Amino acid sequence: MTKLSVNINKVATLRNARGGDVPNVVKVALDCETFGADGITVHPRPDERHIRRKDVYDLRPVLHTEFNIEGYPSPEFIDLVLKVKPHQVTLVPDSPDQLTSNAGWDTRTHFDFLSEVLDAFNNAGIRTSVFVSTDLEMIEFAAKAGTDRVELYTEPYASAYGKDKEAAVAPFVEAAKTARSLGLGLNAGHDLNLHNLNYFYQNIPWLDEVSIGHALICDALYLGLERTIQEYKNCLR
Repeated sequence: MTKLSVNINKVATLRNARGGDVPNVVKVALDCETFGADGITVHPRPDERHIRRKDVYDLRPVLHTEFNIEGYPSPEFIDLVLKVKPHQVTLVPDSPDQLTSNAGWDTRTHFDFLSEVLDAFNNAGIRTSVFVSTDLEMIEFAAKAGTDRVELYTEPYASAYGKDKEAAVAPFVEAAKTARSLGLGLNAGHDLNLHNLNYFYQNIPWLDEVSIGHALICDALYLGLERTIQEYKNCLR
């Protein structure tokens, strides 16, 4: 069964907007686990505009499910991940001031850099994932660089889903088949929601994990967190 990892960045954004510690990021993460989440994802950025380094250290010893830290592999990020040792690290090609992840890696151009970073994490026993588009060459070079998994950037699928869902999912199916043929695990994330997730899963049932934050937290405002997580889990059955 495909695992659901809940990205709690938006919870930290809400907390930071007012200062203090409400909502409490650790409590929300533990509640997500209680309500059925299979993992927790955080994306600590250099400006700490949502998840802070302290949050990462606070979360690691108390989580019972998989902990995934994603981010651009700057020296500071690498140091944090190696100290915390999450179950998985997901490398994204974000600039420090980027609003959100909006592209996959050019794994061919950055092959040497990624290979070095992946070696460091693999040697530390941390499962690695590289954020990529559906470009088959990018997946192939990610495999050559030594990643354990790739995470497909699914915003193009989400954007096209309402117009022609078969055409929208087609390149992702091909990318997923290529990843599997190369022996890679497969994750997916970005703009997946209650409307488009099940169709994506039906077409790529061997997905290892989806990471969902913004849409899930928005749905929780109306449905409540427990019901929302169960609704997303239902999309993966």
